[in-house]
Amino acid sequence: MKLLHVVSSYLPATRYGGTIVSVHGLCRALAARGHDVHVYTTSVDGAGDSPVRHGEPVDIEGVKVWYFQSNTLRRLYYAPALAGALRQSVGEFAVVHTHAIYLWPLWAAAREAGRAGVPYVVSPRGMLEKDLIERKSAIWKAALIAFVEKRSLEGAAAIHVTSAREAAEAAAFGFSLRRVSEIPNGVDVDRAVFTTSPARSGVIGQGPYVLFLGRINWKKGIDRLIESMSHAPGIRLIVAGNDEEGYTPELESLATRLGVRDRVTFAGPVYGDDKAALTAQSRALVLPSYSENFGNVVLEAMAAARPVIVSAEVGVADLVRDHGCGVVIDGGAEPLGRAIAQVAADRDTADEMGRRGKAVAARYSWDSVAAQMEALYQSLQRPSRC
Repeated sequence: MKLLHVVSSYLPATRYGGTIVSVHGLCRALAARGHDVHVYTTSVDGAGDSPVRHGEPVDIEGVKVWYFQSNTLRRLYYAPALAGALRQSVGEFAVVHTHAIYLWPLWAAAREAGRAGVPYVVSPRGMLEKDLIERKSAIWKAALIAFVEKRSLEGAAAIHVTSAREAAEAAAFGFSLRRVSEIPNGVDVDRAVFTTSPARSGVIGQGPYVLFLGRINWKKGIDRLIESMSHAPGIRLIVAGNDEEGYTPELESLATRLGVRDRVTFAGPVYGDDKAALTAQSRALVLPSYSENFGNVVLEAMAAARPVIVSAEVGVADLVRDHGCGVVIDGGAEPLGRAIAQVAADRDTADEMGRRGKAVAARYSWDSVAAQMEALYQSLQRPSRC
């Protein structure tokens, strides 16, 4: 099949994670399965632009990525040339798949696919949650949902969600959705080589620690993780990830007020061997999010045979609970701290959790996930698009 994926940014080798890494993992695996996979995206890279070629495909591990410039309305990733490319070529594709919502390229792709009679799939990627919308940017996002997203979502041949939690959140809006398909994210099982990292040896060697790995954002629950350290004496916390919103100073102040600043290290963004080393030598990976549609980093830690501690609001919480890969916390800082202390102290139990997690993660290879997505696409495509 000739497949088109549309996403606002596609820079998997840079500091970005989350949606971009998941989309690339899926696209790479689909290409490996013999599909002709194209990505339409912008070259927006923070305040600047990525140094990529425009108007011609860039091969990234078998995926043909087309970059378009956004010179105005960059917050929405507005790119007129992308719209022109969609109008000209969308009819060539068997299926169009958009990732995330609230951004212009995704609306444009849904509109052009609808006009051409090409089935399209929408992956909200955790952005369709009522509570979060009401808490942050309520008026802006409510308006988008009412006037733009509702039409795109209800016109989709299928809505792709990564967990039962995300499906329930989408259902809360009361949209008339044609089909909701639950397919998880994957993990690079074959790439999970975890070694030591000289660059991080100083941080790692200061004593036992638990690890938070991800975007530094209020949604991730890092505040309650820092609060939990009062209930986990003798263990350090390393917080590693990008902070594009300037949230770290607030977290540092919180740690100081609580008297745990000497046990909390903010390591900044980590990649490659640094990320692998921090994960492999941690006592546990902790993700205490207030809301998380899936939780890729949890699956990555499981692939590294590390126990995980997650809040009940994380999409993979049921997976962790059902397979005994770690601890699921339903509550605030105190139960979280007790869980951290327990896992850090009982190495035998923690190692057993890690072994179970590694076995479970092996089932979530990107090839397995791509096979599920492939079946979804085949069920949607028009007979003439084989």
